[in-house]
Amino acid sequence: MSFLQPLFLLLGVGAAVPLVLHLMRRRIHMRVDFPAVQYLARAERENIRQIRMRNLLLMVLRMLVVLLLALAAARPLGAFFGTSHVPTAMAIVLDNSLSTSAVVNGQPLLATLRAAARDAAQAATSSDRLWLVTADGQVVGGSRETVLAAIDKTDALAGRGDLATAVTRASGLVAGAGLGAQQVVVVTDGQATAWDAPVTVGGVSVSVLAAAPAAPANHAVVQAEARPARWTPGGSVVARTLGADSATYRIALGATRLASGTARAGEELTVHSSPRTQGWSAGVVELEPDELRGDDARHFAVWVGAAPLVRIDASAGAFARTAFDALVQSQRVAAGADVVIAAADVVDRLPALLIAPSDPRRVGTANRALERLGVPWRFGAGRRDETLARGERFEGVKVTSRMPLIAQSGAVADTLATAGGDAWVVAGEGYVLIGSPLDPSATDLPLRAGFVPWLGDIVAQRLAGETTALVEAAPAGPLRLPSGVTAVEASDGTSQPVAAMHAAPARPGVYFLMRGSQRVGALVVNPEGEESDLRRLAPAALRDRLQGRSVAVTSDVAQWRRSLFASGSRRPLQVPLIVLALLLLAAETFVVRRTEQQAGA
Repeated sequence: MSFLQPLFLLLGVGAAVPLVLHLMRRRIHMRVDFPAVQYLARAERENIRQIRMRNLLLMVLRMLVVLLLALAAARPLGAFFGTSHVPTAMAIVLDNSLSTSAVVNGQPLLATLRAAARDAAQAATSSDRLWLVTADGQVVGGSRETVLAAIDKTDALAGRGDLATAVTRASGLVAGAGLGAQQVVVVTDGQATAWDAPVTVGGVSVSVLAAAPAAPANHAVVQAEARPARWTPGGSVVARTLGADSATYRIALGATRLASGTARAGEELTVHSSPRTQGWSAGVVELEPDELRGDDARHFAVWVGAAPLVRIDASAGAFARTAFDALVQSQRVAAGADVVIAAADVVDRLPALLIAPSDPRRVGTANRALERLGVPWRFGAGRRDETLARGERFEGVKVTSRMPLIAQSGAVADTLATAGGDAWVVAGEGYVLIGSPLDPSATDLPLRAGFVPWLGDIVAQRLAGETTALVEAAPAGPLRLPSGVTAVEASDGTSQPVAAMHAAPARPGVYFLMRGSQRVGALVVNPEGEESDLRRLAPAALRDRLQGRSVAVTSDVAQWRRSLFASGSRRPLQVPLIVLALLLLAAETFVVRRTEQQAGA
């Protein structure tokens, strides 16, 4: 039993008042014999035992009344009359991530989790509030029948989902429901990579069923990519598998099989190819089916065509020139005039890679050149403060001298990197603009091993004639597409306008980026590699991940069922205590009146 107002228990001291009065009546006073009352004293002595019992009963009744009123004032909570529960706000978090589609004991694990979720929902009554929250963030609330139907319709995702966000959202739903009892129920396979960070659940009661303590064996393709992304005209496919032993694989590009065989566990596979087909093609690396089918195939995309023709100006600097020569030798670019690499103050046409001038006195000239070229960005005042760049492929790049890039009215561009909170590398239609000279005195970017591949990709994917952007995403995950893309085309030829897309497609595969009727890139959707790691967390370790006041984690289904609505099985006991006190007062009144009647007789 617990109390909402425990300080009122101090009123229980009042129970001593009847006891004190009772003892005071036992005080012995000076005895004076009076002839007129001798007959009454004799009668009292004859009934002395009955009178003592009556007084003792009255004292007990009055003490109990005071104690019960003190308990009622303290507003106690406790179990009362059976196992029913008070109205409860309950949110069921159903783990439907890719790992739950693994076959265990002859059926997908998700079927077991759905059955457990149904148990929780069926225990609800019409006075409860009920929600279902899945790993992809979908929420269904309403009657028990509505939630049961939603549970039955829940399918496994093609990716990882976000269980931490689902639990946090469920906690917020029940906390805001306004009911006295609140509970979040989680049914999960307990996959370690899905619970890789602490989750704060606050004061709500959380009951977790980790339904699959043992992980099945699994083979997966965790890497499949074309190197480079643009083949001119040849390149390589690099793949890697995951598993405890070897597995049979197949690598295909379009309708052409590039390779097949048996891969050792963790072995990196490299296959070279020079396909005749020009333009974008979709490829796949596949394994023989096993218990988890969703990660037995991994997709990739590649653009095949001629090397872009590039001219590099002396103003780009010696390091850019060296990188250009390396790209020419590897046939990723060829000497020509289609694309220009130069300082911004000397460029007279697009497409171009525009580099900040090394001489700060040339900033005005560079900005006038940008205005003349129609580039909606300008160089700001030069700054010399060591900072680190932020952005894909720029993490850890040191910047010591920069000119912040300032967007002009109507600028539509991709910010590829920032430095000191300012735009540092931006890209738009026909241009890529860098806010520092490509010189070690301004940034260590040209000294890094990734500089030459980055320069080749920038020229090939952003500047060379048709845009050849390659975007990777998780199923239904966040999506950021290059500017100018109008639609996404699926493998079956259907297309969806970009304006209607709020996330990546839920189905893995290769989708082509469209600008009008032209393919200008590819979107490759694959499940997260960590979802193929099926190792489980022990209940104690999973308990540590959920940080809250009342969290219970078990793999015992019977124990978990007993925990359902546990927070709602305690009722307020205030009213029953008051009723009991009134009954005792009635009994006390009855005893007193009975005594008075006997005395009157």
